[in-house]
Amino acid sequence: MVALGGISYGVLAVFVKIAYGQGYTTAEISSAQYTLGFFVILLLNVINVKKKKQAPVTGKDRRRLMLAGTSMGFTSIFYYLSVKYIPVSICIVLLMQCVWIGLILEAFQTRRLPGARKTVAAVLVLGGTLLATNVFEADVALDWRGVTFGFLSAVTYTITIWASNHIAVQLKPMQRSLYLLAGGMLIIVLVWLPVAYNNYNWSVIWRWGIMLCLFSTIIPPLLFTRWMPVIGVGLGSIVASVEIPVSVLFAYFLLNEKIAAWQWLGIAIILVAIVIMNTSFGKLRAQLNK
Repeated sequence: MVALGGISYGVLAVFVKIAYGQGYTTAEISSAQYTLGFFVILLLNVINVKKKKQAPVTGKDRRRLMLAGTSMGFTSIFYYLSVKYIPVSICIVLLMQCVWIGLILEAFQTRRLPGARKTVAAVLVLGGTLLATNVFEADVALDWRGVTFGFLSAVTYTITIWASNHIAVQLKPMQRSLYLLAGGMLIIVLVWLPVAYNNYNWSVIWRWGIMLCLFSTIIPPLLFTRWMPVIGVGLGSIVASVEIPVSVLFAYFLLNEKIAAWQWLGIAIILVAIVIMNTSFGKLRAQLNK
């Protein structure tokens, strides 16, 4: 289930790129995605309320979750803008910089430096990123706007992950998803409404909105909040990182993006780094010896 959630995120950028090719704007794509996703999750919460499966939500929990959800909205904005300027295969690599950004956030929170294993993993991620973005090719000229937006999406994605694991965890996953999405939708509306109000192409809702919300604001959150606690965040992050090769493969087959051998090597190094950072080899060895 967690792998399916990762695959859903992996194909998302490809769909956005195709929607761009059909003339839709970032404002139209992201607003359709969040609006539809919010109302679907709202409907599911109403059904749960009737079945008396909801826990009471305080005003403080609502405010904190909605504030945290703004980072989710910003992630979509930055990521989709990045897809507009640079290849999808590079966008997903930039997004996964959340691996080492998360280490820095954790260090500030705990006031302790990361251990040797996590430090090695972070260095591997950075090295893999240099290969995966193909910066060593002389004829590669990445648009600075795409790279900047891609990195910003990694920062806000890190905040989203942190908030999802620390804020109002006593509530049901469906409830938390609702208020997180509400915060995300609010930021999408505030940012894009002035831009798209007069020339909004409503066909984006039925042409792309349903598919985008399904693969971003419905399937992954529901699968992750339900099944991540079962297998643990460490193993879960390893399994969910399947979104990297999935995104690159979809970009290769559907968008005809050229993927050099160096880029595949860089992606492999990033995946290895994620495994190293989240695997306790001592415990693994003990289990194998049993």
